[in-house]
Amino acid sequence: MVAVSHSIWAPSTGWAPAQRHRRQRLVASAAAEAAKGGAQRSVVILPGLGNNAKDYEGLAGLLRDRGLHVEVAPVSRLDWARNASGLRYADYWRGTLKPRPTVDWYLQRVAQATEAAKRATEGAPMTLLAHSAGGWLGRLFMLDFDRTGIDQFVSLGSPLLPPPEGVIDQTRGILTWVNDAAPGAYHSEVQYTTVAGRYIQGAPLLGPGTWQQRVVGAGYKQVCGDAAAWGDGVVPVPSAHLEGAQQITIEGAYHSPLGASEEGRSLQSVEESSDDGDEAAAAAVAAGATEGGRAPRLWYGSHSLIDQWVHVLQPAGTQAAASAAS
Repeated sequence: MVAVSHSIWAPSTGWAPAQRHRRQRLVASAAAEAAKGGAQRSVVILPGLGNNAKDYEGLAGLLRDRGLHVEVAPVSRLDWARNASGLRYADYWRGTLKPRPTVDWYLQRVAQATEAAKRATEGAPMTLLAHSAGGWLGRLFMLDFDRTGIDQFVSLGSPLLPPPEGVIDQTRGILTWVNDAAPGAYHSEVQYTTVAGRYIQGAPLLGPGTWQQRVVGAGYKQVCGDAAAWGDGVVPVPSAHLEGAQQITIEGAYHSPLGASEEGRSLQSVEESSDDGDEAAAAAVAAGATEGGRAPRLWYGSHSLIDQWVHVLQPAGTQAAASAAS
């Protein structure tokens, strides 16, 4: 039940040499301009729950190739344990927890990255590119921190809506608070784009479907109340879009960079290629990776899928050059 278009599997090695070399020249030129501080836009990547900054190196490289200046909020995997500080508040146990001060550590890392982007580009327009939980954290950042220069908010597989009544809010009330404080495309000066994935359809625990669909469906039900929804393997489509935002849903898009690859990766390769191998492999399992599977699994930031949403970040001239190169 994996919905993937065959067109995204086509290898780039089939390009004619002249076309491939032309693209390489255009990419090199765009990257050089960005390196010289000539980027017309900066992008600040907000990591998702359980991810660290290094997980987004591939995505950051693809964006730099397009002439964008990129910063990644400096988050480590162990940093996420700081959220346990919320356990000491009675509101946590009541399910009415407010986000601050529990997630202040994350917001401060985002502030570091946005300030670095402003310095590097002399105040060029900025996009917050938020993955997974970075979506509601980014919306909170725009409420409580300096959003000068931020004119775009793009989310990739982010749970943006609280669960329906009767379903426990996995954020213990934080997501409900964010939606009450900043519903929909809240800031009129910010262009919102929400990107969702249709990687696998869930299934009820006692209904028809594969074991994988039942496991995924249990997760979807905790997020949107519907075990049979379609989603990216972690976040169901109905929860990943905001009212008033440009909405993009991508067939075959998997949730996480961990366990995702153009050619398919085993957990052993995830572990060996990461600076925190055991923790990276464990996070990949949590995101849905399998012990020995080698089937290609493309996430939002994969080379084969990025062009389905990256155009919203690029000036018209850059888009035209990228189209000519592809």
